[in-house]
Amino acid sequence: MLTYLGLRHRSATPAVDDTGDYGVTMARLHGDEPEVGDLEPDENRRLNRVRVFGAVGSILILIGSLGTGAVPVLQNPIAGVRLLSLPSRMWPVALTLSIGGTLILVLAWLLLGRFAVGRLNVEVMGGKTPRRRMTQRQADRTLLLWITPIILAPPLLSKDIYSYLAQSAIAYRGMDPYKVSPVRGLGVGDVLTRSVPNLWRDTPAPYGPLFLWLGKNITAITGDNLTTAILLHRVLALVGVALIVWALPRLARRCGVSPTAALWLGALNPLLILHLVGGIHNEALMLGLMLAGLELCFRAIYGTHRLRRVGTVLPSPSGWLLIAGTAIIAASAMIKISSLLALGFVGIALALRWGATLPALRHAPPSQWWARSRQSVIALAASATVLVTVLVVVVVSICLGTGLGFGWTSTLSTGGVVRSWMSMPTLLSVTGGRVGVLMGLGDHTQAMLDVARPIGQVIAGLFIIRWLLAALAGRLHPLGALGIAMATFVLLFPFVQAWYLLWAVIPLAAWATGRWFRLVAIAVSAIIAVVVLPTGAGTRGFQLAEAIVASIFLTAVLTAVFFEKMPWQKTGDAPPTVDHDDVGPPPPGPTEAAPAREPATATPGD
Repeated sequence: MLTYLGLRHRSATPAVDDTGDYGVTMARLHGDEPEVGDLEPDENRRLNRVRVFGAVGSILILIGSLGTGAVPVLQNPIAGVRLLSLPSRMWPVALTLSIGGTLILVLAWLLLGRFAVGRLNVEVMGGKTPRRRMTQRQADRTLLLWITPIILAPPLLSKDIYSYLAQSAIAYRGMDPYKVSPVRGLGVGDVLTRSVPNLWRDTPAPYGPLFLWLGKNITAITGDNLTTAILLHRVLALVGVALIVWALPRLARRCGVSPTAALWLGALNPLLILHLVGGIHNEALMLGLMLAGLELCFRAIYGTHRLRRVGTVLPSPSGWLLIAGTAIIAASAMIKISSLLALGFVGIALALRWGATLPALRHAPPSQWWARSRQSVIALAASATVLVTVLVVVVVSICLGTGLGFGWTSTLSTGGVVRSWMSMPTLLSVTGGRVGVLMGLGDHTQAMLDVARPIGQVIAGLFIIRWLLAALAGRLHPLGALGIAMATFVLLFPFVQAWYLLWAVIPLAAWATGRWFRLVAIAVSAIIAVVVLPTGAGTRGFQLAEAIVASIFLTAVLTAVFFEKMPWQKTGDAPPTVDHDDVGPPPPGPTEAAPAREPATATPGD
């Protein structure tokens, strides 16, 4: 393990310029994808059928959500409306439509993959590029078609939106949401508190001050009108999705990946549609700002223009672009702190441009260390100074400008009350606790959590350092290294929700093309989208079982109606494919570093 982490040499006498094995394995996730042609008329007809099929699933989710959605306890806008309230009075039917619509949407997404990454058993498994793909415009229109019904639906699968509203109202009333809970600040009987889940009624806000400031202004506009407030928060989520759609294809082109494939796996992902748009989670805005900031930073760093004006310390237009991108990433961290990780990889990209190298920092004789490492140390220090300065200015400005201060730093662990099976430390602790109970040793689950979670965070930190070094070695593009770091972060995070997977999937969609990554990402996204069901507090086991069986039957019937032959089935003339190296270039040897997709080009005097 120490050798793999790069903390111990493989040999007793390593080469002076040995870069270690940082990123050798993960570099195989990436391979350049060649440009291909547009779909032919027959393929466009099949594509349109898949798009309409997915839209039907979204409409079914909309209808079912009128009964299964996270409607407010008070001010329910559909209560008593003769037609719209019908699903809420026919719970099994509403549950069937919601689950069936989700199955259809996920199936439509999988079918759409035929026109983005190719057939599963041919192009994806074989590491080949399809001869033709749908265009980026077609992908954008498909996403718009599928999310339009969801925009009109009540909150889906989560009641977090009501916590957002209550915490924003606390801030609007002049109290500190990082010290005052909804129950203590608004009262048990308040219209907002009544809809907050019991788990969060007496906890402070764990979100950044920028997000609560936005919510505070929404409260100033809407007052206690829940319907309008929910709609405006969904607009914020849609702004985040729009930023994702803007940045993702640009980042993909920068890494040599098909923009259409990146959009399909990232933006059209059912987890994004159901949880970020449907569930109105603030990760939509966080991810959108983070990706937009990354694109601006990389545009400046990998461009050919100087970052500062000749003979001065003032930034050039490219320098201001870098500052703007860094500020946007810093602002995204004030929505949710997780995106702050992106700045570390931007810093590596900037240091590479200024001449930093990993070999000069390893295995050098002590007497030669400074002579060999001087340029790298200066470049890394200069990069860190620039980014940290911008970060501090933005964070302090937001904390003071919003009037919410720095209380968010003490509430970051609030979500730890959730015991999520998707968190590895939590899963192991809860499982161990249950085993202890069965063996008559008592329930030590909380004690195990107190130990396992910090250990998981330390392990995640060590691996993230490894991915930083892999980017510094040039084996991983900083965007790919960020996606891998996010995946590590999520896997070992103390608490994980279904939509947290998008923290890793979306940036990796613009860099990773390896078949195993795509297979795992597709499978996990589809399975998690389906298994997170819209159940209510009073749902009985037999009702859920009946709804699942009925929804499978409904999906099968609609699939038969829409398709005589599934898009992945062979036609008379199967389109040829274009071979490409699925695993990218062969891993570099122990004394060489493979260049990233966009090698840094140092500009004298930058």
